[in-house]
Amino acid sequence: MTFSRDEVEAARATVAAVVPATPQFAWPLLQARLGRPVWVKHENHTPVGAFKLRGGLTYFETLAREQPGVRGVVSATRGNHGQSVGFAARRHGLAATVVVPRGNSVEKNAAMRALGVELLEHGDDFQEAREHAIALAQRQSLHMVPSFHRELVRGVMTYWVEFFESFARGEAPAVVYVPVGQGSGFCAAAAARAYTGAGSKLVGVVSSHATTYLDSFRAGRVVEAPVTTRLADGMACRIADQDALEVVLREAEDIVAVSDAEVAEAMRLLFAATHNVAEGAGAAGLAAAIQQRDRAPRQPMGFALTGGNVDSDVFARVLAGAAA
Repeated sequence: MTFSRDEVEAARATVAAVVPATPQFAWPLLQARLGRPVWVKHENHTPVGAFKLRGGLTYFETLAREQPGVRGVVSATRGNHGQSVGFAARRHGLAATVVVPRGNSVEKNAAMRALGVELLEHGDDFQEAREHAIALAQRQSLHMVPSFHRELVRGVMTYWVEFFESFARGEAPAVVYVPVGQGSGFCAAAAARAYTGAGSKLVGVVSSHATTYLDSFRAGRVVEAPVTTRLADGMACRIADQDALEVVLREAEDIVAVSDAEVAEAMRLLFAATHNVAEGAGAAGLAAAIQQRDRAPRQPMGFALTGGNVDSDVFARVLAGAAA
């Protein structure tokens, strides 16, 4: 998946109207823990607390231009994509319905409602919520906003372009860890790496309790896997997206899995070392970096803190030493 300079610059302009370039730091306490510089891109500092907003902005800008007759949209989410949909839909004066699985994050649900979203609960996981959203789109003549789409990737890649362009040629981190949910984040990192000419190796990160992308990467085809993670809801994907998997197969150096316990450890370390709150998926990159700390010894690593939208009670349990 590649993008022309005009496409990238248009995306950057669309995103910059709402989201200033997010900060990135090599925190000293993380370097002390891992024995090398660890660069953190703080996508938890967007107006919805996660990277997904960037993709929503470009998707809806294109939708308004190419399909001006659309008046209502529907989508499915575990939270951050839904906030992106709600935020962007409101900017364009569109009604938005979002379907979440039962037992979804209470605070993510509240955030979506605060953006004007009509929130519906259906199913026991994301896939069931997604299938219900597709049925609603057909029944009510709504535009279905997917969780993976080229226009979403075009917006999301703007943060990876910011990241890679901040380094002089040849000085980007040796390895960058990218959480994989539905795949837009990884595909965006791959597109931005190609666009900027960065030499970083890309390692995808999945939950060891939601392994469809790991299993699919190993098999070379989509393999469905059960979802049992209690902490990394942003990576709670049961069926890999075929288009995203093709990019992963072509561009990933490797795919690694991190457990809820490892994610919880990374959330605690991030708070202690940087005083940033990370949700489970937001800390997965660091969890992988800790697990893989013997890879590329002494060379810089990087990851994105992709979101900070964790429920207060969950975060309190994690800080107290629990895995969820």
